[in-house]
Amino acid sequence: TWPVYARLVRIAPGMPNLTALAMTVTLAAAFVAPMVWLIAVLRTEIGAAYAMVRDELALSTLHTPAFILQIPWLGEQVQAIMERFSSDRDALRAEILQWIDPWIAKAAVPPGGVGHFVAYMGFPLLTVFFFYRDGARLAEQARQILRRFLGYRSHGYVKAVGDTTKAVVYGIVLTALVQGILAGLGYWVAGLQAPVLLGALTGLIALIPFGTPFVWGSAGVWLLLTGHTVAGVGLLLWGALVVSSVDNLIRPLVISSATRIPFLLVMFGVLGGLVAFGPVGLFLGPVVLAVLLGVWHEWLEAGHPRESTG
Repeated sequence: TWPVYARLVRIAPGMPNLTALAMTVTLAAAFVAPMVWLIAVLRTEIGAAYAMVRDELALSTLHTPAFILQIPWLGEQVQAIMERFSSDRDALRAEILQWIDPWIAKAAVPPGGVGHFVAYMGFPLLTVFFFYRDGARLAEQARQILRRFLGYRSHGYVKAVGDTTKAVVYGIVLTALVQGILAGLGYWVAGLQAPVLLGALTGLIALIPFGTPFVWGSAGVWLLLTGHTVAGVGLLLWGALVVSSVDNLIRPLVISSATRIPFLLVMFGVLGGLVAFGPVGLFLGPVVLAVLLGVWHEWLEAGHPRESTG
């Protein structure tokens, strides 16, 4: 959002507090308000989805479709799972509901109530205000310090970090958002009880490369097992041909084209960063690789003049 803020500063120069406040309020309206609405919808849909799963498990209406039984190896595995469910139905049902119940309780009663939520969102917005107001001065001071340690090459490193961070945000976050919306549309058309909940879950899992099939695949299999064959097959095709195609095309193209990082390094950076640093590693991993790659290119380019003069 910094380019938007910079444009606002040019429109109203000499008023840093006012421009920073206006940008912070705009950011809150653009992100916090939809988040509050989404949380309210999710709480409603979690209850509906929970009731549906409980009813299906209680009525034991799950069965293996005939065309799945004809698939080599897969049909046998699915049939074995269904036989286990039929033979020890109560124990398996209790095991699944025991896993679901704590999540339902957490969603129904938000920790700390409304006051805690306001404080939780207020501190980041307060931080954003000061970063908007003093961000340019802070960035210039950081550049001066880096120049003392790295010399003229620090400019290339800083540019690599900035370009990669923006590319990762655009490539990972926006791709996950698009995947969540497309998947939610597929869940709604398929007639599932909680399309917004499943779409949000798909968008969250989409932050991890190749993670979305675990969500739309499970939803499609659930539809097949509950007798909705057409909807299940359609959702599986929609997920494979549309939802996952967005992940496989947009994310690597955006990140690698914007940062000149090969796709393989992007994938390793995202996955390795996730393993090493947790969720923040989704962004930190590619940035670290970009810096190392920038150092690599700087060293290669620095060696060319010596080779030509020799």
